[in-house]
Amino acid sequence: MTDQAKPISPLKNLLAGGFGGMCLVFVGHPLDTVKGITGLYRGMAAPIIGVTPMFAVCFFGFGLGKKLQQKHPDDVLSYPQLFAAGMLSGVFTTGIMTPGERIKCLLQIQASSGETKYTGTLDCAKKLYQESGIRGIYKGTVLTLMRDVPASGMYFMTYEWLKNVLTPEGKSVSELSVPRILVAGGTAGIFNWAVAIPPDVLKSRFQTAPPGKYPNGFRDVLRELIQKEGVTSLYKGFNAVMIRAFPANAACFLGFEVAMKFLNWVTPNL
Repeated sequence: MTDQAKPISPLKNLLAGGFGGMCLVFVGHPLDTVKGITGLYRGMAAPIIGVTPMFAVCFFGFGLGKKLQQKHPDDVLSYPQLFAAGMLSGVFTTGIMTPGERIKCLLQIQASSGETKYTGTLDCAKKLYQESGIRGIYKGTVLTLMRDVPASGMYFMTYEWLKNVLTPEGKSVSELSVPRILVAGGTAGIFNWAVAIPPDVLKSRFQTAPPGKYPNGFRDVLRELIQKEGVTSLYKGFNAVMIRAFPANAACFLGFEVAMKFLNWVTPNL
């Protein structure tokens, strides 16, 4: 069970989640761009602009999912209920994630191939819409749901579980120390990506494939990947993702908790 001393406010979750997303980028971005000390934070504006609303919506979805399952404001949710609330947050973020990652994957493939079909993000979105309409922009939605719904459930449930485990006897979860919040948040990030990596690999392959290559969707992608590269190919990039996952998500949850305490202090009745 988890300690929920204050009524759940999805709006506070939205605001605090956005700040948590900014903290995630601040810590995680240098790990993506290690090119010397001066280059650690170069190009960080774009990820902050993209990640902040995504995490705001993610935490809003989790807060809403918890609130919808409560019959009374002081009800304490079980871990399966927390998992369900986390899954709802994955549904919410899919609407943002799918087009963004579709465009990002195409631009990354273009950069590695040396060809120049798209001049940038907006040009890529425009040409996708001209070629295939809204379906072209949202190609990979099902796979994004398959990744984010269970992974988000695991993300939030793991965090809430570890907060309870790490809370000393006789103390409240709300009094958890910064190091313990960091451990809970970082570990939640690892559990999240342990679930998310296989569908993420399938999604990236599907989203960058030529039209019509995989008529049966993810089943064709999965079959081809396993036949040609083996089961281990589903965990491509595992080490790089995990190196980033712990510190970035530790910072995210710490930022969320700090922002939530501030919001509870400033607007206790919101």
